[in-house]
Formats: sequence, C-alpha cells, structure tokens
Amino acid sequence: MSDEQIQEKARELYAQLSGKISLPCTLHVSGTGNLPSYYPVTPLIAASVALAGIAVSQLVALKNDKHDTVTVDRRLASLWCKTSIRPEGWDIPPAWDSLAGDYATADGWIRLHTNAPVHRKVVETLLGKAENHEALALRVKMWKKAELEQAVVRAGGCAAQMFSPEEWQQHVQGKSLISEPLFQHSVSAKAALPQWELSPLQPLAGVKVLDLTRILAGPVATRFLAGLGAEVLRIDPFGWDEASQEADITLGKHCARLNLHNPQDRHRFEELLRDADVMVHGYRAGALHRLGYGSEKRRAIAPGLVDVCLNAYGWSGPWRERRGYDSLVQMSCGIAAQGMRLSGSHKPVPLPVQGLDHTTGYLMAAAVLHGLAQRMQTGQGCECRLSLARTACELMKNGASATACHEPLIESAEQDDFSSEPERTVWGNARRLLPPVHLENTTLRWRLPASPLGSAPASWR
Repeated sequence: MSDEQIQEKARELYAQLSGKISLPCTLHVSGTGNLPSYYPVTPLIAASVALAGIAVSQLVALKNDKHDTVTVDRRLASLWCKTSIRPEGWDIPPAWDSLAGDYATADGWIRLHTNAPVHRKVVETLLGKAENHEALALRVKMWKKAELEQAVVRAGGCAAQMFSPEEWQQHVQGKSLISEPLFQHSVSAKAALPQWELSPLQPLAGVKVLDLTRILAGPVATRFLAGLGAEVLRIDPFGWDEASQEADITLGKHCARLNLHNPQDRHRFEELLRDADVMVHGYRAGALHRLGYGSEKRRAIAPGLVDVCLNAYGWSGPWRERRGYDSLVQMSCGIAAQGMRLSGSHKPVPLPVQGLDHTTGYLMAAAVLHGLAQRMQTGQGCECRLSLARTACELMKNGASATACHEPLIESAEQDDFSSEPERTVWGNARRLLPPVHLENTTLRWRLPASPLGSAPASWR
C-alpha cells in the first residue's frame, strides 16, 4: 500500500471509531517499506498507530482549540511490533517456550501455546512430558487436529487447528464475527466533568489508568497511554510471569500484584478502581463477572469510567470465552494457511510479527482516548470492546496477494532507529526505538523505564 492508502485506511478506522467520515486533523505518513507478509500488515499497523495519534489530536483540541497535524512513521510503527528495546550487555529471555509452536497432525496442522506453565502442563498431561519440540511432534502426529484442539481446550489449555480463510468463513465462530463492529461501544451514566489539563506536551497527565492486561495487545495500549503522561498501574496475579516481554511492554508503568480471590486485596482493588479514570483489561468474556466485577459493578464503583476490554475470538458465538493469543487466532482465521499456500511452503506461514496484537493495542489506545474526549464533553463514561479475531477480519477483508511483499522490506532495526539516550532499567542500560508517531506539539515521552512485574506497590502515586 502507498502512503495515500495508509491515510485512507486510517480514515476508515476513524469512521468506525467515531462515526465520522472526515479526519479532524491533517495526517502525514513518513518512512518506507513493508514487513514481509502476504497480507498488508504494515499498512494496517501504521493506520492503527495513526488512529491513536488522531485521537490524541482530537482530545487535546478540546482545551487548545487546535488540531495538531499527526505524522506516523510506517517503518518505526512496524519495528515496534518486533521489539521496542535493544539491551546493552544483557539479554532478553526467549519469547517462546520450548514446546510452543506448530505441529503436523494426522490430517493437518495445529499450534500449541505453552508459554504459561499451566498451559504447558495441559499439553504434557495429554501427550506426555517432552524435552523438546521434536519429541512432542512424534506424539502430535498420531492425533487428528480437531480432536487434539478440542482435548487441549477442554482441559484448560491453548491450541488452534489451522483453517483456511474459506473454512473459517464457514465456521460458526467465523460467521459470528461478521456482525461484530471493530469497536463495540456503549455509554454509561454521567459523572462529574474531569479537570484534566490536556497539556499538549503530556496530554494524559493526571489521568489514572488501571491496567489488567496480559500479553500482548493490552500492554501495547497502556504503554502508548503511558507515553502520553498517563499514570499507568498494572495489576497482575501472584505467580504470573512474562519474563520475555517485561522489558518491552512495561515501559512507563508501575507494576503491582493483587490476588482478587483475597478479601483484603479485593478491597484494595476496589479502592484503586474507584480512583481510576480508565480501566483496560484483557480477561476472557465473563471472567471479571465471575470474579464479581462485571460491567455494572465496575460502573457502580467508578462512575464515568472509560472501560476498554479485549477478547481473543470475539464477543459473540460459542468461542467468546475461549482462551486465545495472536498466534492462535492467525491459525484459526486462515492467515497462516494463506501464507503457506502463497509461499509454497510445507508448513504454516503466519505474519512476520504479532500484528493482530499490536494493531489491536493501538486501536484500544485510540478507543481510550476517544472515550476520554467523550467524558470531557458530556461527563459520560463508556465501555468499548475489541477482539483479535475482529482485527484479523480487518486485515483479511481485501484478501492476500503473492505480490504483497513489495520492496524495500522492513527487516532489522538500525542504530538510527533508536533514541540516543539510554534507558536505565534494573536489568541494565538499553536503547528504545524512537516513537512511531508524533504531533506538532506532542511526542511520546515515558517518565519511567521498564520494570519487572510485581516491582511496585498497588497504589496510585
């Protein structure tokens, strides 16, 4: 896609978010190249980053009466989807567990997601302990893909058999997504108008964001908000670990732990929620409700809350409560199969990055900013729902092409892509990629370096 097509895609996304056809500000696209993909993943990523920038411009204009021009860098936006940090003298743990990956079955392919210990345990309980991918592959080969997927999912694990795009369109869950909008909005009762300054330099200064998200879309959203000056407090349960992702996605955040099954921690959580302006969460549909914190309860505790939530497979249909990750959704919806077909490969070919996660993360950030603007204007809070599978529909709707990988390709980040100032983390110094978007008077700036999960108290500063 050309820069003009990225601008058009951004306008399309803005229309789906706001219901308005024309952008409220001028949008420029800089940078060159595409990630090597048969689907237009760089244009969609760049358009989603642009949308978040447009939402910043619109929010700040409420106080400053001026819409700043937004410039998105398609190269940097793509590179942020790989990793945003380059360690100096230390290493980031591997992104994948030794058993995670794609496996040939008796009648096709399946992907097993085993990064979380509880999910690996499910696989090893069903298939037996294995030292590595090769050993497990011999056992997976004895199963049919649908039977193994069902067995893993029923046992509380994470798996996805590979469907073609056509098979997914005929699948009951694929059909259910057809009627789902990209942004599912609802509004809540009015609360007192907030007194945010909305300074162009740090537009979200004074805005409190309660972050209950996991790998990867939600943390991308809250990282963006932190770069705009928001106070982001991430809450994880005890025992949850994201060692391979911490340095990348905790930038600008305080990270604490609470046990929402513990009465004392529940009381603390409700105090935090009562003072929050925004809540972003990635629990499966119904999970917060079962914990006693459904939509109505959250609104009762925090009137005026801007509440943005994420699901893997959509908010309707039989899979609405299914566990899922970007790599699994790519297998289910046909992205990996289409890549395999067009490349002539003998195995699944997914996107070169976790593109559904990152795109959805920026869409979530845009939804938060749009909700904050509504709160400033009317006092009303809102809830907005997004899903990885619906984002996949957005990517796939114009089809794939064997000639989609146009030169120049975006590959590894270069020295000039990084900030000249070191980021001093607890693991050691590092360099962070330059921001992928900026406005005339607003540039993403993070006050805090990345930090380990659970390294801060569960309190607002």
